[in-house]
Amino acid sequence: MTERLWVFGYGSLIWDQCFAVERQVLARLDGWRRSFCMTSIHYRGTPDAPGLVLALDRAEGACCHGVAFLVERGAEDAALAALRERELVSDAYTEMRLPLGEPDVTALTYVIDPANVQYSLHDVEAQARIIAAAAGARGPNRDYLANTVKHLDALGIPDADLHDLAVRVRHLAP
Repeated sequence: MTERLWVFGYGSLIWDQCFAVERQVLARLDGWRRSFCMTSIHYRGTPDAPGLVLALDRAEGACCHGVAFLVERGAEDAALAALRERELVSDAYTEMRLPLGEPDVTALTYVIDPANVQYSLHDVEAQARIIAAAAGARGPNRDYLANTVKHLDALGIPDADLHDLAVRVRHLAP
C-alpha cells in the first residue's frame, strides 16, 4: 500500500486549500512557530511595496497548531503540482516532510529558508504597518491576516499574537 499524502496547513492553507481533501484534523508541529517572517512580493505585496505572509520558522521549544489535511486518494499528483505552483512561486520556502506531534503522521509542509532574501523579521509595530498598507495579486495583506485569525478561531486554536497584530492592523488600515 502506498503511503498517503498529508499536508500541514498553518496559514492560508487552513482556509484556502488548492487540492482535494479527504479529511482534516487538528494538528501540532513541534520545533516550529508560525511567524510573519516572509516578505510577499507576489500574492500579498509587490516588489515595490512588499507585504508579509506567514511561514514556519524553526524555533527550539516552539510548537505550531494547525490542520493536517489528508489528500483525497488518487489526487496526490495534482495536489503536489498545485501546492508547488502556489507555495514555490519564489525560492523562499523549502518543501519538507515533517513528523507531526498530532496526529502521528508525516506531513508535507513549507518552511521558510532563513538564508533567503525574503526572510524578514520585524517587531509587531512594523509588521502591522506593512500588513495594513500592502496588497498583491491575491488582495490586501490585511485580508490574509484577518482570514487566518478567523479560521484559527473557528477551529478552536486561536493565536494570541495574531489577534494582537490584527487589532493593530485594524487601527492603521485605511
